[in-house]
Amino acid sequence: MAGKAATPWGPAEVVEELTIPQRAGDRRFTTVVQVLRDKKGEELVRFAYSTDGIARRGPVTLRERDLERFRAALAEHPAIAAALGLA
Repeated sequence: MAGKAATPWGPAEVVEELTIPQRAGDRRFTTVVQVLRDKKGEELVRFAYSTDGIARRGPVTLRERDLERFRAALAEHPAIAAALGLA
């Protein structure tokens, strides 16, 4: 996956991204988990949520059914699974 991300430590490349669509009542949003690599080659893991395609700051909460979808999606995202020690 090609892409750039801004972090508190400077720019980074998006290595892999996993998204989980969610909703609470009428509100729809997406949880985003990314593996990033900074210019020194260090890997970073970022959790965020997105509304209207824009990443937002704040807590990320996954319900049990969202966690099940997250675990299932890890099979297709080996870099994220490895970064979280779940590979």
